[in-house]
Amino acid sequence: MEQLHLNDISIDVVLKDIKNVHLSVYPPLGRVRIAAPLRMNMETIRIYAISKLGWIKKQKQNFLAQEREAPREYLYKEGHYFLGRRYLMKIIEHDAPPFVVLKFHTIELYVKPNTDIAKRQIIMDDWYRQELKELAPPIIQKWETLMDVSINELAIKKMKTKWGTCNREAKRIWLNLELAKKPLHCIEYIIVHELAHLIERSHNDKFIAIINNFLPEWKHLKNELNQLPVSHSNWEY
Repeated sequence: MEQLHLNDISIDVVLKDIKNVHLSVYPPLGRVRIAAPLRMNMETIRIYAISKLGWIKKQKQNFLAQEREAPREYLYKEGHYFLGRRYLMKIIEHDAPPFVVLKFHTIELYVKPNTDIAKRQIIMDDWYRQELKELAPPIIQKWETLMDVSINELAIKKMKTKWGTCNREAKRIWLNLELAKKPLHCIEYIIVHELAHLIERSHNDKFIAIINNFLPEWKHLKNELNQLPVSHSNWEY
């Protein structure tokens, strides 16, 4: 991997077997990456980057200004999100296996006495993962029918720079665990986005046309998702 430097901005450059140039700016600090076709020389890539410099700076500013959640300590009355709503955590100690109960205003975390923060986080992550595994399949099935596509597997994992990914060959969709904290319509947007990659691999004009056709309000949903508070270590899509 090579690097370009434009004033105070460093850009990672990756040459790949692709047809078009792809420019990305990643949170939390606005890391910039260009994926370019193998045939393209660095001077041409540099000129392209200069033409996009205003957009790059705007994206970096947006990331730095984005609200971030403080690291969670899983304590009594600490705020936690589920499907876009904020709940207060209630810690209930009991001498039995841990579990989580969602109530109208609270998330009750049942743990053994002296359970440390790391273990509490694991318990909550497992709960979020299970909830997302139950929420996502009906949405996927709905859009598989509408878009005339199908997947073989859904998986949930923590991801630092993406809300979701699609493996076209395996027909597998990965969803970011953090999506369980976001509104359901934002989760649906990510699912449609990933299913669209089964039709078109790249984020090109054809891909945008597909998203526009099936989900005309996708830009509004994308902006809403990316303006919500994110984990202190996370990202944008």
